[in-house]
This record gives sequence, structure tokens and C-alpha cells, in this order.
Amino acid sequence: MTSSRAVSVFAGFRFPPEVISVAVRWYLRYSLSYRDVEELLAERGITVDHVSVYRWVQRFTPEFIEAARPCRHAPGDRWFVDETYLKVAGAWAYLYRAVDQHGQVTDVVLDEPNAVKVIGLAGMPYPHCAGVSLAWPW
Repeated sequence: MTSSRAVSVFAGFRFPPEVISVAVRWYLRYSLSYRDVEELLAERGITVDHVSVYRWVQRFTPEFIEAARPCRHAPGDRWFVDETYLKVAGAWAYLYRAVDQHGQVTDVVLDEPNAVKVIGLAGMPYPHCAGVSLAWPW
């Protein structure tokens, strides 16, 4: 007999979903090392190995990204453009960034094509933009 209830993504893991979620959130939000997360959990009486934290981060980061995606605003009707001039591999280039009224980056353009190759940004995904001319990891 099959169950009509969906299976949890945390099914089959030894630790409760709350512990796994907190560990992954700490790692992603505060840029901690796996051993730092292990130590923080140990201070709270939870014995876990840093390799387990690594596996949790690898497994559940996409789940956290998907859960956060609906929280983003649709691109607004008012946009502001930030412009800066920076030096990339000895050549000066303009970097333009379009930001809507919610503060969400909607488009990024680097005007020097050689700079894109030097930085290595060509083809990088930037999933929450409406129309991206160049992906830039903000």
C-alpha cells in the first residue's frame, strides 16, 4: 500500500531535520568551516563529524535555494543603474549593474569582452535576473 504523504527530503538521515537545517544554514549564512559548524553543534550537545556536515551541505544546499526562490520579488518597474570603472588584467572596463526598487539586481554588463574571458565569468548562471548580459556572482 502506498502512502499519499510525500516523503521528506530528510528521510533516512540519522539526525533530526532541525539539526541538519541549522548546520547547513550556519555554514551557508556565516561562511563557517565544516569544523566550525561541528564545534558549534558540539557546544549544544550534538556530536557530529565535520564530514557529515559536508555531506549535508552538498545534499541540502539546492533545497535551501529552491525554498528561498519564491521569496524573491518579481523585477520592479523602476530601475536604477550603478556604474563603476575597474581595471581587469591591465585594461580599464565599465561595469554596469541594474537594480530595481526592491534592491534586486536585474542585469549586469561588463563592457570589455576580453575582461569577461580573463575573469572567467562567461557562461556562469545568474538565475534570478530577468535578462542577463553577463553573469556576475554578487
